[in-house]
Amino acid sequence: VQLVESGGGLVQPGGSLRLSCAASGFTFSSYDMSWWRQAPGKARELVGRINTSGGSTNLADSVKGRFTISRDNVKNTVYLQMNSLKPEDTAVYYCKALGYGPWGPGTQVTVSS
Repeated sequence: VQLVESGGGLVQPGGSLRLSCAASGFTFSSYDMSWWRQAPGKARELVGRINTSGGSTNLADSVKGRFTISRDNVKNTVYLQMNSLKPEDTAVYYCKALGYGPWGPGTQVTVSS
C-alpha cells in the first residue's frame, strides 16, 4: 500500500493549489478517502472525506466553501482543490484511505505573502 501526495508549495493569501494523492497497492475504489493536515505544534486534523464513488463529500467547517475533494477511480487518485487560501491553512497535507493502510509522506502547503 502506498500513498504519495503532491502539488504543495508556497502560495500567497487568496491563491489556489490543487493537491493530488496517487494510491497503489490496494483496491482504491473500495475505500472512502480523506485529506488531513497538520500545522506546526498542532494535532493532525481531518480536512475532509469522499466516499467510494465520489458522489458524497464532507468538509471541515474551516474549509467549507473554499476546498473541494474529488477522486478518479481510474487513475487511483484523490484530489484536494484549495481556493481562497489563508495563512492558517499552512500545514503538511496528507491523504489516507479511511480505516486502512499507512499515511503518505505528505506535501507542504505554505500560505504567506
